[in-house]
Amino acid sequence: MSIHTPTASKDESLFQPIGAMVEQDQAPSAEGDELETSPVQEVESLCMECHQTGTTRLLLTMIPYFKEVILMSFRCPHCGNSNTEIQSASEIQERGSLHTLHITSPDDLDRQIVKSERATVTLPEFALTVPEGRGQLTTVEGLIRDTIRDLRIDQPLRKVLDADTHDKIEALITRLHGALGSSYNEDEEEPDLSLAAASERSARPDAPVFSTAADAPAAPFTPFTVLVRDPSGNSHASFKGSPMDPKWSFRSFPRTREENIALGLVNPDEEEAAPAEGEHVVEEGEVPEEVLSFPGNCSSCGRDCPTLMKKVNIPYFKDILLMSTHCHNCGYKDNEIKSGGAISTHGKRITLKVEDLEDLSRDILKSETAGLSIPEISLTLQPGTLGGRFTTLEGLLSQVYDELSTKAFVSGRTAGGGDSLKPREGESEDIAQLNEFELFLGKLKNILAAEEPFTVILDDPLANSYMQNLYAPDPDPNMTIEEYTRSFEQDEDLGLNDIKVEGYEEDAEKEEAPVAAP
Repeated sequence: MSIHTPTASKDESLFQPIGAMVEQDQAPSAEGDELETSPVQEVESLCMECHQTGTTRLLLTMIPYFKEVILMSFRCPHCGNSNTEIQSASEIQERGSLHTLHITSPDDLDRQIVKSERATVTLPEFALTVPEGRGQLTTVEGLIRDTIRDLRIDQPLRKVLDADTHDKIEALITRLHGALGSSYNEDEEEPDLSLAAASERSARPDAPVFSTAADAPAAPFTPFTVLVRDPSGNSHASFKGSPMDPKWSFRSFPRTREENIALGLVNPDEEEAAPAEGEHVVEEGEVPEEVLSFPGNCSSCGRDCPTLMKKVNIPYFKDILLMSTHCHNCGYKDNEIKSGGAISTHGKRITLKVEDLEDLSRDILKSETAGLSIPEISLTLQPGTLGGRFTTLEGLLSQVYDELSTKAFVSGRTAGGGDSLKPREGESEDIAQLNEFELFLGKLKNILAAEEPFTVILDDPLANSYMQNLYAPDPDPNMTIEEYTRSFEQDEDLGLNDIKVEGYEEDAEKEEAPVAAP
């Protein structure tokens, strides 16, 4: 085995950006130093196809805003077998990672994706999940083309043995080509946009002939979402410009025990940590203490689905009811917060001046009757939006961002390319609104990073909402709480004008009294 490695001084990192390596490789060097200045390491290795000796090339590099990776490429000169792979050079992270990309135009297809061997990629609009496999450094377009190629491998055999499955996969492949903005023909190895495909079609009398690839009709581009989920935390999806990119989002999550076992962090034969002294262990099928369960039906599939309810006391506020529904048949989940106290005689308006990330970590209870507004970005949530939520301020704003971005980017019709959406004929007004909405989401993302101070106003006519006071029981200098008298229209909307709690016995007696004959 022979290895050609680059020499580096002790003060230089082995992992450098590709741009820096290119500049270093193009710099003039002394005669005979070509092997030493090459950033690529070459290793002779065994080809698993013909069992001859091939060459594996290794490149140690660093991806900006991510971490160090090792790019590997193998090729056998005897049989032509080749393979590429990427491996993380970093340790397994403390938490898993979930990157979300909203692909709204063909220009977004060139966004870079680093997929580790533990990552899965999901395209919700196509009900498609790319399972764990070899690591890849690719783009969104490359990932979809690889998926199309893998799906087509056994299609001729499926057409004979299982025609139904064959037709379903063909329909999925056609939709995936729509995501690329290209046409698809079952008889071609590649999309119909290639010159070779056009030449082959010309042999068929009934097929149209295209002189260039640009003349071939392309399918309309279909917006979609890409989710890259990696329990090891070593995958990445690129943003454009900065992390404030409205089409990109990232969050981390704690791993489950099964994921830790798969990563080799936990011995499967090892028993789970024993509970602390006095701690009650909830057995399977047992309802925890003080949690009420009542039967119901799943609103998605109609099967039996119990709803759990628990009463919780929030310090310096009141009792609330946490309600949770989880259908084990279809996976439907729903959470809701209800007030456990009496109806307040006055409404409550809470105003918070957010200055840093610490303010975003405040607990917030937003009831289903509360409205929320941020004047700096002209954001207003009407009462009832998102229902009742008990979370942090950052969690609530993140949920608002996810809801708005999904509906705006995926549901909107887009066409053309470029960073901004180009309108089709008759669509200029709709596309202009989408562009304006994209700018709004960029402002909302700046708010989530607390890059500049802003104001949050939580207005609840029933005074059932709450925002954490970091200085409790002393007043919070950044928060003001004011009570106000509800208007007649607000009482009418809440149904309070029709509630009578005094003197209703007299009305009942009048209704029961016999009416005198004329």
